[in-house]
Amino acid sequence: MKYTTIAEELNKMASEDQSAREKFYSQKVPKKETFKNLVEPIDERNYQRMAEIIDQIGYPTISKVGKQASFNAWLIIQHHPQGEFQKKCLQLMEDAEDDVNPQNIAYLKDRVLVFSGKKQVYGTQLKKNEITNKMELYDVEDEVHLDDRRKQIGLEPIAEYLKKFE
Repeated sequence: MKYTTIAEELNKMASEDQSAREKFYSQKVPKKETFKNLVEPIDERNYQRMAEIIDQIGYPTISKVGKQASFNAWLIIQHHPQGEFQKKCLQLMEDAEDDVNPQNIAYLKDRVLVFSGKKQVYGTQLKKNEITNKMELYDVEDEVHLDDRRKQIGLEPIAEYLKKFE
């Protein structure tokens, strides 16, 4: 690990991210206004700092910041709704694929595709069906081979994944 101070900072940023989301989701009825006031400022601050970190050291890979901090970098990127930044980070992650958790690449790839109006590849992104009130997958490319793709990167079969959201 080369960038210990940055690793510590990424871990702190992710902790704040998760704490804000826990407070938001612990409400009886989460409200958009509360999300805007509680979560979005942290997401914005984290995004600004993450952009600086990437300009400084490139993508925070496992060899640069350690496994946990690299995961936390992905978490912060995943939570910021700035599509162009996510696309840039996805490319950086793919370029360093041997030094980044492949599951993190899959989740970000799916998020970028879904936000671009395209079908996801790994079936990681869900939406709430307003009629049934249940979570369901966004459209998936080549559903027949979905579990094969998930298995290749260490994700559980899609049926097991979906059970978590029932």
